Amino acid sequence: MIRHTVAFRLRHAPGSDEEAGFLKAALALADIPGVERFEQLRQTSPKNDFRFGFSMEFADQTAYTNYNEHPVHTGFVAERWLTEVEDFLEIDYEPLG
Repeated sequence: MIRHTVAFRLRHAPGSDEEAGFLKAALALADIPGVERFEQLRQTSPKNDFRFGFSMEFADQTAYTNYNEHPVHTGFVAERWLTEVEDFLEIDYEPLG
């Protein structure tokens, strides 16, 4: 199992229509084959500047690779992520043991 996470900050004003539009568009990522337990998260800690997070799981490396190469994902990255995300931190995990 691979858990793919990304914490990020948008260029949009908090609570704006643009922010809501980005988050709504990102829901399409949950429908990509192999994506499990997709979550959109709002940061509550003042310990960093990221405002949101996405988390999802994949059964194995093949499912994760297929997600990364899927046209819905590559399109979202090209059309929304690269222009609307100001900063991010991506972390992928596998369970120990």
